[in-house]
Amino acid sequence: MKQATGNLNSTIVVLVAIGVLIAFFYYTIWPLVRTNFEQNSQCSKAICDPCEEDASGKKNCDFVTCYPRGEEHIEGENGNSFQCVWKG
Repeated sequence: MKQATGNLNSTIVVLVAIGVLIAFFYYTIWPLVRTNFEQNSQCSKAICDPCEEDASGKKNCDFVTCYPRGEEHIEGENGNSFQCVWKG
């Protein structure tokens, strides 16, 4: 009987640990993964400005301004532009 109780306690501990790991993944890691996927998807469908040279003549193309495909470009702070990583 004592061995059965010990096995039950071990099972409960394992199930609680799995539940904590699932909750951690769902509330901490999954939002980051989903946001990154949505941003990459949005950038792959976008129309991006060309890479520009800085004052010294060197191209600085870490990020470029992009616009959603099929929408009118709206300039300014409240516009529909966003930044994407320059992929060449």
